[in-house]
Amino acid sequence: MLKKTLFQIHWFLGITAGLILSLMGVTGAIYSYDQQILKWINEDSYTVQIPAQQSKLTPSELYQKLIEKDAKLQINSITIVNEADASSIVNIKKEGERRGFNLMVNPYDATTLPEIKGRELLQFIQQLHRNLTFGPVGKQITGACALMLIYFVLSGLYLRWPKKHSIKQWLAIKPKLKGRNFIWDLHAVIGTWVVVFYLLFAVTGLYWSYDWWRDGMFKVLGVEKPQQMQAPEAGQKPEGMQGQGRPQNTGKPDGMQAQGRPQNSEKPEGIQGQDRPQNGGKPEGMQGNGFDKGPNKTSISTAQIESALSQTWQGFNQQYKNGYSSITLNIPQATNGKIDLSFVDADIQHERARNSASYNYTTQSIDNLKLYSDKKLNDKIMSSMLPVHRGSFFGPIWQFVAMLASLAMPLFFVTGIMLYLKRRKQKKLTKLAKTQIAPVVADNSAPTWLIVYASQTGMSEQLAWRTASSLQEAKQTAHIKSIQHITLDDLKNHTQILWVVSTYGTGDAPDLAISFSKKIMSQTLDLSHVKYAVLALGSKEYFETYCSFGHQVDNWLNNTGATCLFSTIEVDDGHVEDIQKWNQQLVNVTQLELKDIDVAKKTFDTWTLQQRKLLNADSLGQPAYHIELTTQADITWKAGDIAVIQPMNSEHRIAQFIQQHSLTTLNTAQVAVLKNKDLTHTTIEATDFESMLHTLKHLPSREYSIASIPEQQQLQLVVRLAQDQHGEYGLGSGWLCQHTQLNEQIELRIRTNEAFHLIDDNRPILLIGNGTGIAGLMSLLQQRQRLNYTENWLIWGERQRSKDHFYQQQLEHWQDSGLLSRLDLVFSRDQDACKYVQDQLLHMADDVKAWIERGAVIYVCGSVQGMATGVDQALKNILGEKMLDELREHDRYRRDVY
Repeated sequence: MLKKTLFQIHWFLGITAGLILSLMGVTGAIYSYDQQILKWINEDSYTVQIPAQQSKLTPSELYQKLIEKDAKLQINSITIVNEADASSIVNIKKEGERRGFNLMVNPYDATTLPEIKGRELLQFIQQLHRNLTFGPVGKQITGACALMLIYFVLSGLYLRWPKKHSIKQWLAIKPKLKGRNFIWDLHAVIGTWVVVFYLLFAVTGLYWSYDWWRDGMFKVLGVEKPQQMQAPEAGQKPEGMQGQGRPQNTGKPDGMQAQGRPQNSEKPEGIQGQDRPQNGGKPEGMQGNGFDKGPNKTSISTAQIESALSQTWQGFNQQYKNGYSSITLNIPQATNGKIDLSFVDADIQHERARNSASYNYTTQSIDNLKLYSDKKLNDKIMSSMLPVHRGSFFGPIWQFVAMLASLAMPLFFVTGIMLYLKRRKQKKLTKLAKTQIAPVVADNSAPTWLIVYASQTGMSEQLAWRTASSLQEAKQTAHIKSIQHITLDDLKNHTQILWVVSTYGTGDAPDLAISFSKKIMSQTLDLSHVKYAVLALGSKEYFETYCSFGHQVDNWLNNTGATCLFSTIEVDDGHVEDIQKWNQQLVNVTQLELKDIDVAKKTFDTWTLQQRKLLNADSLGQPAYHIELTTQADITWKAGDIAVIQPMNSEHRIAQFIQQHSLTTLNTAQVAVLKNKDLTHTTIEATDFESMLHTLKHLPSREYSIASIPEQQQLQLVVRLAQDQHGEYGLGSGWLCQHTQLNEQIELRIRTNEAFHLIDDNRPILLIGNGTGIAGLMSLLQQRQRLNYTENWLIWGERQRSKDHFYQQQLEHWQDSGLLSRLDLVFSRDQDACKYVQDQLLHMADDVKAWIERGAVIYVCGSVQGMATGVDQALKNILGEKMLDELREHDRYRRDVY
């Protein structure tokens, strides 16, 4: 239930928030390289020609030349980059620019370079990323989507975890997969690749979305929160905190991210203290003097500024020996003898890895030097949230991969929508198989058809509904009922009844049909008013009892005086040709235009034989093997379901056939065709190979109870290696236990076995089985363990405890841990007089009654001959036949026998 709930929330949030996250991913990827993009499209602004034998102008010389050109120019800071061809940056005061405006200046002659183009577009992309350009409302939306992204990552891992276990399965894309499996593989595998990145994006992005999240990050990392961040100026957000990690870029030195060039998203260097200047974006120390003083716009003369810049430039370069890639000097606003500056190390770590200092040019000393490299890791993270968010904090390679991960965000939205639509389509098709009613007006003069189905595996039910749909489209009224719900009134009130019934086991009626067989078929009825037809499902491999229950129904109806519309149609193992005969006969007798019944083809998935282990070495009985299979496809099942194996002929068997029919001229492709053909019988001359192929049927499939649940990461079987008197292995068991090698492929599909599914509540269950029937019971116990339901009683039998105690350690562990409240084992050959599971039941009759009175549900799995038949009789003796029938009718007596 938890997994189902998580999945429902996962896809619902995915289809609602996926588009926004896709937009955030693409815009975030673009903006993470904003400075590289600006430099690429503004090369003339960022780089200059290097004059021969000429050095760059110092900050003082730049200041002097710029003031000479425009005496009204108000300069905030000057940035010098060490690279010879890199332009210098001069931040000036400009109306409408809260943080000033950056002039790109030729560092050799102080000429102004072209204005940076593209900043407006990048600002728009940034706004899309952080708030969808909707302001505070958009910020709440993107913040909520970031929280959802955390849920997607964690729930996606949880939902995927039980299905895969090897590194290859987790991380390798399988291009050979097709359809839904390939889409799921892209969604899941690439999703696993980007898990770390998406968690990092979401966790750091929320830093700018919610105050409570940001406060929590400071507390968790043990970093004191800056005062300005605690009480920002009214109407302002701390720099870079407007959206999902993309600070604004107005008014900061542009474009020097690489090789020590300050990034466009930074403040004028040297204003490091509180992550953003307040009061109009002026550098620190400018409030209350300098540009705020009306007519007296400066308390320091131009000459004094030039002198201070010159002394600072010369003194700092002489005293600081570690070097730098770029340095920013803030223009002094008072004659206090100090200039604030910031600089980037020669080997730049990321765009926010800045150092700060003050230079006292009166004492010619460096004061208040703060190096980024001296910070502790937690301080570095909290003072560099933008680089952490975009990945540059961890280096250029990580940033590039993070950008690719961000670009991949739309992939999950698209594949998620495709999976959702395919899932809806599949559910719709399943529902149509039951409830499809043609949108036509029924012929009121035509009598109603009653369609009765008796199903063990679901095939009869599906055919009954499809038959009804076909009749409905021909303007006929049809009612469908399961055989256990058929009453005498149903038989008396209908004149046209179609019966779609399966034969189960070795000629038995399906479990849910037993009550009808006993209560109604045993009566002498007059149904002479009824016209009927029977579609009987079975398997010719059980030739002695082939479709026997269908024939029993036919004989009974004939004895009641009912009129047969046409002879019983037999269906061998769901063959489409047999089913279409049924449809054609209905066309013939009704003279209606009925469309062909659409029967889903039995398609197999590719699985890999991962492990095979003998469970009963030196046993008196035939060998039993523990089989483990894995697949790359997205396949799941429920406890109690069936694995349908498509066996193949061994190379030895094919070679025998070729020699027997003198087919030595066959090429490789022709030999490969024989692998899945029944080579037992052929009537065509061996010289006509193509004609011979048409007479060869496909090998029949084999069914095995599944011993595991999906959470165990592989599909497990318990298979008895059958061998006849001539030493020939059984078709399915030989293929699984002998002919297929480890890591080779096996064709397998899951068949839902609703009649043996586990109840979804904590009522007690009584599990009864023998031999390889332990498989179906093991799956039920595995699921009960996950549900923490401990009232489980297992009764299981085999030959010898010392040789045939399958899964001994597991069963004993379950008993010790309390999952098995009772464990009764019966080993027939360890006793003087052989006793079996059914004998053990009779011995514990009072306990069985007590469990049934407490609401216990009985599950029986194993061989129908001997064990299942004996257990059925023992339960009749203990509970009475009436009580057992009631248990069966109320789904409290469930069997998976073979």
